[in-house]
This record gives sequence, structure tokens and C-alpha cells, in this order.
Amino acid sequence: MFADPTVPGAGVSGAQISALFALWSASTVVVEVPTGVLADRFSRRWPMILGPCVTGTGFALWVFVPSFASFAAGFVLWAIGGALRSGTAQALVYDELDAEGRAGDYARFAGAMRAASAVGVIAGTALAAPLFEWGGYTAAGVAGVVSCVLCALASAALPESRRRRSEPDGRGPEESAECGGPDPDPGVRAIIGSGVRSLRGRPVVRRLLLLVVALTWVGALDEYLPLLVGSFVTGAAGAASAGGDEGVAAPQTVALLMVVVSVGDICGALAAGRFRRPAAIGPGVALAAAVLVVVSLWGHPAGVVGVAVAFGVFGWALVVAEAALQDRLDSESRATVTSLAGMGEELVALLAFAAWAAGSVRFDPPVLFALAAVPYLLVPYLASAGAMTVSASCRWRKRMSRKAPM
Repeated sequence: MFADPTVPGAGVSGAQISALFALWSASTVVVEVPTGVLADRFSRRWPMILGPCVTGTGFALWVFVPSFASFAAGFVLWAIGGALRSGTAQALVYDELDAEGRAGDYARFAGAMRAASAVGVIAGTALAAPLFEWGGYTAAGVAGVVSCVLCALASAALPESRRRRSEPDGRGPEESAECGGPDPDPGVRAIIGSGVRSLRGRPVVRRLLLLVVALTWVGALDEYLPLLVGSFVTGAAGAASAGGDEGVAAPQTVALLMVVVSVGDICGALAAGRFRRPAAIGPGVALAAAVLVVVSLWGHPAGVVGVAVAFGVFGWALVVAEAALQDRLDSESRATVTSLAGMGEELVALLAFAAWAAGSVRFDPPVLFALAAVPYLLVPYLASAGAMTVSASCRWRKRMSRKAPM
């Protein structure tokens, strides 16, 4: 739509499109942590409701008043809407489960949310073409706005007890505050202070935060996966043809193979609910990275199964690492610290895009994906600390309970 000259107000140049994407990323980085602080200070359900509304407003600007200024405003609104939910959703789900004594189920819920998101992407992609054929950009844009409204309505149905965690001896919020415990209604400064203390005083929190951010490195390149899958198809076609002309992969074939990759991601996310062992992240990710290197360089269409397995393991590891991080965060600053991880993920994505742009001058997609997977071979060293194990987690909880005021 942005570059289509037939749309009044559109037809922007390639440089302007790049500027819009840069504005989107920069806006996300700027608002990510402040929105997390607001969610910790006031409410977590309301940002979940407002986020889709803000994003939908941006989509409406694109459709009904297309221009470069509207496109820019839309991307800023999209960044704000996404940031309102990033970190907030994880904090809301975890604390509500914790309030019911079911914090151990968080990985299962987080995996289900990731899987549902992937299913939504598949469904949206499948519906986009016929919807556009029927009603053009207007129909597609209105559908995007409607989906945002439905998301906001679904978010309004979420519970929010906002029950602050009590002290181990069972004191209530008033007694806890009188005895030096956590403030039941902390201000912004107290929230930021709690987050800083978590990162400074708990090495395992810093390590897990870095691990969560690092695990998004290859995932940030998922926009380029069709290029990798397409190279598998064209490479096989070129080898089979007498002239060796690779040609161009049929979009339908690439789309079908991309569904295979999405299924792998969905299965990996759902597996996090059944197999939640942080100590397995290191070897699992290293093995998946080795598989991705091999199948990328192999260049055969059957290699898409290996890509699906690799991305499934990466998705599983991300959910398990994020669940382990949530286990070690204070409720008081949970959304803030989780939003900090979100900001790190956005910065990693920008680095990945820049690396791809620089590398694509000399290398083709299979080589670039193989090179991108190599750093994951070092994940075992990041995830090998004793505090990543289940037994160490128990020791950590015991130490924290002994330090609690009597």
C-alpha cells in the first residue's frame, strides 16, 4: 500500500519506507519500558485494552487518510500499542496464576499464547489475498481495525486481582507495609527501584534477561524465511533441470512450506508446557542451531523440516527461559523488567536486520541463515550457570525466604 502509486496520498519511495520502519523501531525502543512502568503502577488490564485500540487507530489512518504523515503517525501508534501489551501481558498472566497458586502453569499458558499468535498469523495470511481481491486496501484495513477492536474486547474480559504478594508468614498488605515489607501501592520511583534491585542483586535475573533477549536473534530473521525456503525450491529445480537454471520459486510452494515452519514453531511453543527444564535450554538450542546450519547449506526442500524443528526448539527455549525469568521477578516491577527484555529484543532485531542487509551484498540466504545460527552454539555457556537448574531454583527460593523479615 505504501508504495502503490494508484492509492491517493501513497506511492512513497523506498527510502521513505525505510524511514517509516526505522521510526517504528525507534518508537518501540523509546516507549517500551515507560509503558511497563505504567502497567506496574496503575493497571495491567487497561494497557491490554488500550493497546489494540491505539494500534487500530494507526491502521485507520493508513486506510482513510493515506499520506506519508499518516503512515508515520500510524507506525508510531502501532509501536505504542504494541508496547502497551509487551511485558504487560506476561505480568498479568503470571501474577493472576500466582494469586491462584498456579505459577508453575505459566509456561503452559505462555506457550499457548505464542502458539495462538502463530495460528493467527497463518489465518491472517491465508485470508489476506481473498480479502484484498474482494475489497482492496480498504477491506484489508477495515479487517485490521476490526481485529484490533475484538482483541480489546477480549482483553477487557481478563481478570485482574492486583493482589500484592504477601510476606511468607501470611501478613496482609497493611501489616506488611508497617513491618517494612513491600508497599502495596508503590510509586513510579519504587517500581523502578525494585527493577534495578532485581537486576543488580540477582545475577540469575540478569543472566536470564540476557538469555531471553539473545534467543530472539534468529527469530528476528523470520521475515527472511521465505527467501531461505525459496532457495531450497529453486536450488532443487535447478539441479533437476538439464540447463541448471534455478528460476524463481512459485509463491504457492513457498507459502505451503512456510506453513511447515509455522507448525514447528507452534509445536515448540506448546511443548514448553510439558517439558520445562531451563537446564536443557543450552544443549537444546545448540543442537537446533547445528541443524539449522546443516539444512541451510544442504539447500534441499526436505530441509524445511529441519528449519521447522530448529525454530520449534528456539520457540520452546524462549518460552521456558521467559518462564524462568518470571519466576524470579518481583510482582512490584514485573511488567517493567519484562518490558526491558522487550526493548532488548527490539534492539537485537535492529542488529539482525542491519547484519542481514550488510551480509546480503556478498552471501545468499542459506549462508546468511547458517552464519546467524552459529552464535547459538554458544548458548550453553550462557545457560550453564547453576542457578538455571531446578535444584538451584529451589535453593534460591529458600535463601529469599530466609532473608524475609520475621
